[in-house]
Amino acid sequence: MIKKILFSYQNKTQLIIAMIGSFLGFTFLVTSIHYLIRVNEFGEGEEILGNNTMIIQKKVSNFNSLKLAKTDFSEREIESIRKESFTETLEPILSNSFGVSLQTDSELVPYFRSDVFVQSIDNSFTRIDSDQWKWSPGDDFVPIVLPRDFLVMLNTFASAKGIPQVSDDLAKTIGFKFTLYNDEKKEWEKVKIVGFTNEVSAILVPSSFMEYGNKNFPTSVPAKTTQLMLTVKEGQFGEFENYLQKRSLESKENSMIVGKLKSVAGTLFSILIGISIITVFLAGLVLVQYAQLLISRNEYEIRTLLRQGYSPTKITKTILLYFLKVFAVISSASIIAFSLAKLYIDSLLIKGGIQVESGYTLLSILAVILAFGIYTIVNYFNAKRGVLKTQ
Repeated sequence: MIKKILFSYQNKTQLIIAMIGSFLGFTFLVTSIHYLIRVNEFGEGEEILGNNTMIIQKKVSNFNSLKLAKTDFSEREIESIRKESFTETLEPILSNSFGVSLQTDSELVPYFRSDVFVQSIDNSFTRIDSDQWKWSPGDDFVPIVLPRDFLVMLNTFASAKGIPQVSDDLAKTIGFKFTLYNDEKKEWEKVKIVGFTNEVSAILVPSSFMEYGNKNFPTSVPAKTTQLMLTVKEGQFGEFENYLQKRSLESKENSMIVGKLKSVAGTLFSILIGISIITVFLAGLVLVQYAQLLISRNEYEIRTLLRQGYSPTKITKTILLYFLKVFAVISSASIIAFSLAKLYIDSLLIKGGIQVESGYTLLSILAVILAFGIYTIVNYFNAKRGVLKTQ
């Protein structure tokens, strides 16, 4: 009876327009949040470096070849970069000044030995478990992170010897050892691979091992800081790129491409999220006004129902339930539209060579639930106030 009295003669044009606006706003909002998260995840994979982390170095020119310019960083230059607005964290990469070679120490693979270059980075820049990434003199092995290029070289060597190549998992089980040396002495340390990286060209070792080698096997050539590890603040990649160009600095090309892609896409999706929120807010406001108008037009009918013994709570719940159904239809339709759009967008990204996680993101769905909850609370108090005014 209450539904027939209140909703039989309503003008639904305004309601339909508000529903369309809410549907579009929710669809764009869910889609934008989902792909903003996926874009930020892109390029991470199993890479041991943290998000938005870059290695920078000075460009090598003819002046460097003629020894008229330096490729190492001074303390003053490091502090200057650290104070830039785009810098979140920055630390120098430590390099070895002692001689070190890596060789196989297992019957699974043939003997292989090569002089190598090792580096150490602050653990805050990596995703390596701190329990694994530590070393003290006397430990059973030195944990290392191996460049994938080195593994490719090792597999090429294995192929030339006519033996099976090794996978990442198998490589972690193969025994290796370091030979630390200078002109006066040598020392051997067992080595264990704990991860791989595409971003660093040198073998990574814990800083404690680097300090031990530089202290106990000194050479006439002092260690220099030629590379820096830098984490770029979110949304500041453009400033970072401009700074590199002005200062004749460079970073690895694929890292720059991924960083630029994430920065541009992140900015676009952030703008779209802002527009979507405004659209949802305006559409929700129209729905609230529509509920107020509905109560106002049925003021006489509501007053009559109250005089006949109907409680204000019952009338309020009837109005609230009606608009909850409207909002549930909008939310469900937007999620369905998002699911269909997601299939299409994911296929386009895959064709373009951008591999993103195919699952749904929890935050994008929670955004709809949060908006639904806020609208329910607002509409309840709005309906309750309107019904009580008619008494």
